[in-house]
Amino acid sequence: MTAYALAYAIGSPILAVTFNNVDRKAVLTLALSSFILSNLLAVVAPGFPLLMASRILMALGAGLCTPTALGVAVAIAPPERRGRAVALVTSGLTVATVVGVPIGTMIGNQIAWRATFVMVAALGAIALTGILLRLPRGLPAGTATLAQRLAVARHTDMLYALATTTLWAVGALTVFTYLAIPLRGIGFSASEISLALLVFGSAAAIGNLFGGHLADKLGNTPTAVLGLAGMATAQILLSAALKFASPDLSRYIVLLMIFGWGICGWGFYPAQLASIIRIEPQAATIAVSLNASFMYLGFAIGGALGGIVLSTLGPTYLGFVGGSSVAASLLVLLLRGRRKRFKLAKIAG
Repeated sequence: MTAYALAYAIGSPILAVTFNNVDRKAVLTLALSSFILSNLLAVVAPGFPLLMASRILMALGAGLCTPTALGVAVAIAPPERRGRAVALVTSGLTVATVVGVPIGTMIGNQIAWRATFVMVAALGAIALTGILLRLPRGLPAGTATLAQRLAVARHTDMLYALATTTLWAVGALTVFTYLAIPLRGIGFSASEISLALLVFGSAAAIGNLFGGHLADKLGNTPTAVLGLAGMATAQILLSAALKFASPDLSRYIVLLMIFGWGICGWGFYPAQLASIIRIEPQAATIAVSLNASFMYLGFAIGGALGGIVLSTLGPTYLGFVGGSSVAASLLVLLLRGRRKRFKLAKIAG
């Protein structure tokens, strides 16, 4: 998971710039073909080194596909619907992330882990078929140059926002990558672990939808604050239940905390995305693409950090460390809000 996320975070902007002047349909075809073939490579991998290589190739295919898809969405949508087109692509990514993991885990448990990669390759083939049949050629390049990306990234508010996203992602993957281990420790069977992941995925899908509506009513920053505070609390209480509650009681508390974490953590995401787009509305696609890269950078760090916590402190500390990272994300968000208020007061004065 760490190798995949790190390859995505680093490879996505580099590949997007490299293929900037290539026809969008050809780029998406290349990206999806690479993604499908790398999943099939994982199916036949005889050992860990080739499996790791296939994961890196998957990440590069996905990392090229995402910014290109965002550019295509902007290119084919009329001006008044471009915001919704970008939101549709990003919501597809979000739902796929939170629903795909429990489904993939369930298939792996019921059949074999290689079957999960077969399923992903098949879904990729369906997506590729849609691109080949429905997407026109000759679309204008929608991928930003490296200079344009750096110009957006240098914006102070953007730096605060990207740091917030990264720390949130670190906290999420510190716990999520290794969640099955503490669940096994309190007696969860393989099917019950799949159910727990399905609870998380369902909660995350609800949170993603609810977060968008709440952001419209309360505003982006209050919604993001509530989401991060709730997620940090849920993760810390999850570890507390694992450490101090009896096994029978902890099973129910842990499931409740997983549900709360899913709703709050993914309720934060649409508000954060809307806030990032508002920083540079004329460069929304670049901002969203940058946010995705830093999210995957956080996923990579979280996967590595969780492994360190697991091998040094033990599985009951995963939530404490993950929750602390999410709390740090909340602190950065509040500092950004304070800086913005100070700036407005200075202008008014």
